[in-house]
Amino acid sequence: MKRSAFLMSALAFGYAFLYAPIVLLVTWSFNESRVANIWGGFSTKWYGELWDNSEFLDAAWLSLQVAATSATAALGLGTLAALALVRFGRFPGRGLFSGLLAAPLVMPEVILGLALLLLFVALEDLIGWPDGRGFSTIVIAHTTVGLAYATVVIRSRLAQMDRSLEEAAMDLGARPVKVFLVITLPVIAPSLAAAWLLAFTLSLDDVVVASFVTGPGASTLPIEVFSAVRLGVSPQVNALGSLIVAVVAVIIVTGWWLAGRRAR
Repeated sequence: MKRSAFLMSALAFGYAFLYAPIVLLVTWSFNESRVANIWGGFSTKWYGELWDNSEFLDAAWLSLQVAATSATAALGLGTLAALALVRFGRFPGRGLFSGLLAAPLVMPEVILGLALLLLFVALEDLIGWPDGRGFSTIVIAHTTVGLAYATVVIRSRLAQMDRSLEEAAMDLGARPVKVFLVITLPVIAPSLAAAWLLAFTLSLDDVVVASFVTGPGASTLPIEVFSAVRLGVSPQVNALGSLIVAVVAVIIVTGWWLAGRRAR
């Protein structure tokens, strides 16, 4: 009985530690007062002001574009990299290739961002591209990071896949490309979706790497939020965070509902 009470208390404390800040964030987004820690009454005016804040809206749209583009590129490259590591056995340079893919997972983001910045500066001096830093440089940087995570997710699924299905299809005369499209892709589809969502989330949340490879007029949403909170937490930031929490909650509930229907 005491053990059960202790476990329930520890569980309650853990959930409170994780979710209490989110509840406070949502609560303060409806605060009338501009001062973050003084309650001035219920109001939704900060959501209206957020809608009129062109800097936040432009940054949010840029972040969504960058995240979708970099996640898609990371998914494609990560799939090819995972296939090379799982299906091609030992080939010359395999160790180096695997190490390069794993480097962004363990390398500090400051070092990675600085290295990419130096690369873009050197390329601009050498060939004139990129002409400044903006959308394309952020996409390349985020693809570099997302590629490592996507490769790990897809590689683990390919390694566990039963290859007898592919071998049976090829024995029946199917070409390798058709086997990959008809057999392999549907089997690893959940890992592809997970890899894309992981790369998308990492890109949408990144501050450190993006701050090195971005330039004037191309600030992502995390950079805009970070710049805003340095002068104090604005109620508009609370409103923005609450909207993101609501969108994520809707996605999770929808996925849970669809998974429940499929299980029946």
